[in-house]
Amino acid sequence: MTTLEFPQNTILEDELVLLRPLELTDVEIFLDISLNEPDTWKYSLVPANGKENLINYIQMAIKARENKTEFPFAVYDKKSGKYAGSTRFYDINLPFKTLQLGYTWYGKDFRGTGLNKHCKYLLLQFAFETLGMERVEFRADNNNQLSIAAMKSIGCKVEGVLRSNMPTYESDMRRDSIILSILKEEWFNEVKENLRKKL
Repeated sequence: MTTLEFPQNTILEDELVLLRPLELTDVEIFLDISLNEPDTWKYSLVPANGKENLINYIQMAIKARENKTEFPFAVYDKKSGKYAGSTRFYDINLPFKTLQLGYTWYGKDFRGTGLNKHCKYLLLQFAFETLGMERVEFRADNNNQLSIAAMKSIGCKVEGVLRSNMPTYESDMRRDSIILSILKEEWFNEVKENLRKKL
């Protein structure tokens, strides 16, 4: 079995955004969003609203990175000079050359600004061109229409819906999860160029 060997200082950036490894000290950076924008985690299985939840969220992410199953990033918006949120690679399977891209959230001031497309371009480029992935998968609560629209807009193809796939946070209801993906040949044939034009 091959294990993931990310350089611990992996940084991805362009003229608008910088992604760097998420650290425990980021609790203070994201505390304002955590305390004042609890709806950010409406569809999240691991909420980060409130300082205690935020600490837990970041600790879990860092532990997963140490276990080489995930790689979480803090997202810095160069235009405003502020940290916007977080995103990560997870369910990384190097033998199968697959991973998932998700756990993405941004403070309200950074939504709809084009920041997400810049992040996704950098992350997909790294996944396909540096890590050599064959497939990048995305999942969302099937009710999360904003997230689904964002994924489709970067070139993801819908594969289907997993019914009653997992529990939801603070509810007895279970969620249906929509599955989307981008394949390596799709990235090189069309998705990369189409996404680049939107930046």
